[in-house]
Amino acid sequence: MTSKERVLKALRREKADRPASDLRCTQEVWDALKEHFSLDTVEDILDKLDIDMRWITAGSIPFIGPKERSAPTLGAEGTDIFGCVMKAAKNKYNTYYEFVGYPLGNCKTVEEIYEYDWPSQDWWDYSKVKDVIKLHKKTDDRAIMFFAGGTFETPWYMRGMEQFFMDLYENPEIVEAICTKVEEYYYQRALRVLDAADGQIDIIGSGGDIGGQQCLMLNPDTWRKLIKPHTSGLVKPFKDMGLMTFYHSCGSVSEVIPDLAEIGVDILDPIQVTAKNMYPEYLAEKYADIISFHGAIDEVELLPHATAKQVYDETIRIISILGKNGGFVVSPSHQVQGDTSVEKIIALFNAVKDFRYT
Repeated sequence: MTSKERVLKALRREKADRPASDLRCTQEVWDALKEHFSLDTVEDILDKLDIDMRWITAGSIPFIGPKERSAPTLGAEGTDIFGCVMKAAKNKYNTYYEFVGYPLGNCKTVEEIYEYDWPSQDWWDYSKVKDVIKLHKKTDDRAIMFFAGGTFETPWYMRGMEQFFMDLYENPEIVEAICTKVEEYYYQRALRVLDAADGQIDIIGSGGDIGGQQCLMLNPDTWRKLIKPHTSGLVKPFKDMGLMTFYHSCGSVSEVIPDLAEIGVDILDPIQVTAKNMYPEYLAEKYADIISFHGAIDEVELLPHATAKQVYDETIRIISILGKNGGFVVSPSHQVQGDTSVEKIIALFNAVKDFRYT
């Protein structure tokens, strides 16, 4: 069975030979893995660990737009394509990038939103998409996902979180305008990537962190009224094209899982198991028949603090719960951070390789 077949079975909630896998890391962890394995590229590491699911993002595609708006969102200091300004914030394990400038923060009218200098679709060299995909298919036919973007986080990145959340109640027309423009941009860019890939993309990803530790960060009905239609705009059209779909949100999102399934989401990421009503037993009982799961190997407590054997054992346990019908892609519950050792990452994926569906 190929990696691609394994992943697609998981998204269809069918059992394969073993669970499918995925991995995301901070740059510091990628560097540690390169040193450990004496390898040069992220793709080589993913092949070494036999990771099934592979991400293509806009950052994977050569940027040919203006230098003054070339910083990758949340990936470097500077200004990104939307005009958001980021500054580095470091701790002893990792470097992160925080927003310090919000280009739509002072807008007062819908007209100002539409008159803003929105990014061009022509700022990417789409002719290189096939080359990027080829890097991931050197050793097996991998499942390729293009992560299109999101219509909740990017709007607040541009507006400022506090102002955007106030707008949800005081200026919903501003919210609608920003979300509409962001959705339109991400949708059209994804179409160009799909066209350039010529059938080699299997999954379209989108997302936006709408969950807190105890509940959604906004009233569920407000989300359904103002945000869900734009979330659907990056899911349903691609589902209707025959592609599989992926949605990312950290935190407690269990109360809107039926909504996500309704608009066509096939698999939910990252299953933050320490958040309310996101523990595996609860999700498997309530939602395993309508959606697949991606993630769930705890990045908050388990990976940084447990032993390698405990990581192995817990991974086996989680697979037996969330993968009971095959609908599970095993992955850390977010990017692996610099306080997790290489040995524990290896233990996680050894568990994946050792598990066999019956």
